[in-house]
Amino acid sequence: MARCLVTGATGYIGGRLVPELLAAGHEVRCMARSPERLRDLPWRERTEVVKADAADASQVLAALEDIDVAYYLIHTMGGSRHFAHQDRQAAEVFATAAGLAGVRRIVYLGGLAPRERLSPHLRSRAEVGEIFLRGRTPAVVLRAAVIIGSGSASFEMLRYLTERLPVMTTPRWVASLTQPIAVRDVLRYLTAWASVPGEINRAFDIGGPDVLTYADMMREYAAVAGLPSRVIIPVHALTPRLSSLWVGLVTPVPSRIARPLVESLRNNAVCAEHDIAAHVPDPDGGLISFRDAVRLALKKIKEADVATRWSSASTPDAPSDPLPTDPGWAGGSLYIDRRAIRVRASPESLWQVIESIGGDNGWYSLPTAWRLRGLLDRLVGGVGLRRGRRDPNRLRVGDAIDFWRVEDVIPGRLLRLRAEMRLPGLAWLELSVSRSDAGTVYRQRAIFHPHGLAGHLYWWAVSPFHGLIFGRMPLNVAAAAARREVRRPGRS
Repeated sequence: MARCLVTGATGYIGGRLVPELLAAGHEVRCMARSPERLRDLPWRERTEVVKADAADASQVLAALEDIDVAYYLIHTMGGSRHFAHQDRQAAEVFATAAGLAGVRRIVYLGGLAPRERLSPHLRSRAEVGEIFLRGRTPAVVLRAAVIIGSGSASFEMLRYLTERLPVMTTPRWVASLTQPIAVRDVLRYLTAWASVPGEINRAFDIGGPDVLTYADMMREYAAVAGLPSRVIIPVHALTPRLSSLWVGLVTPVPSRIARPLVESLRNNAVCAEHDIAAHVPDPDGGLISFRDAVRLALKKIKEADVATRWSSASTPDAPSDPLPTDPGWAGGSLYIDRRAIRVRASPESLWQVIESIGGDNGWYSLPTAWRLRGLLDRLVGGVGLRRGRRDPNRLRVGDAIDFWRVEDVIPGRLLRLRAEMRLPGLAWLELSVSRSDAGTVYRQRAIFHPHGLAGHLYWWAVSPFHGLIFGRMPLNVAAAAARREVRRPGRS
């Protein structure tokens, strides 16, 4: 049994790795910049959680104390143009701290790519891997290409492009060869390195049994999903930037996250070796094929059993400040739109409506206006409304809901959402349930903290629309709760 530290536990891979390590009998400590985002995860009580910023050497050193194996799963997707420097700096801090703490092994998940003509993001990942391999602590660097699993950004991009475009003009990167790997195999490799003996210090290519072009993957996906054969027409003029904008418009993946994915597909990404099998043998049935990986992912989506999604990770440049305490907050202006209404339903029925808001269920007011706001956000590089929800009925802290993030949830009482759309300020939406002598009461607060003059102008410019949107929400939420109340078991 090993004592393992997992960084990036709020992300797509990290959030799935933790339960795998626990199931294998290891002790797990999670390092998170915002530990509260792990509060509602089903495995939280079985782990130790420490707060640490990856760029803070003293915090990282404290997090690595008494650790045997440290998993480094921190990646920058999108964000500032200085991301490579930030990634390099954080990796150097981590490598140094691991050496001082006496960590036995670092395990890093990087990208599979040729050694030349790397995209900026793949170059950054390669640099991070080299930093660990040169460090005092032995490191295992796993290099993967496209990861296929329910909720992964790569899979969502593939899925929506294929499902929404029966005939598509495509850029030349769809002809590049890649070796996709099922997320289950990635997790199996990662988990195994907590137990593999010896001081191994090297990189390993990891991939599934199939080598395909992206066009092949779209055709294979269509076959597995029962869709008609897709017609793919190559257009060489589409640059990665134009391609990412196109992906951003068609799929839920925003263009600034799609761009590094697209850039990584420009070159062939095929495993040059399979040496990892000498340390982590292939399973008896072999590695999971691309078709089987797609089947497993679609099954999870159909059953609403997606443990983590690409949107689980923090959105680059998204606000992270907690809701200011009010009244009595001395940090500046707060604009607040308050609403309340008595509901002819039980608190339980009202809460069910609140907890299922967003995604396919919508926002209970002027759906065209919400869609327009989402489109405008995507046009300026925001996440828009297409992220949807991880689960159609249940929420936990850290979940993404369209262009909101769950900041707090108190079951049966309160849902607080923090806006991740592009705004000249910070915004929150609170929906709550309370009881009074008159019965069940629905309360709603829209809160905006403006940044500079632009923020104030923005609030006053959109106030008339807020009056329409937020004014109708209580009435429609109350009506939905009343309908749900009628359908409750035991009611005649």
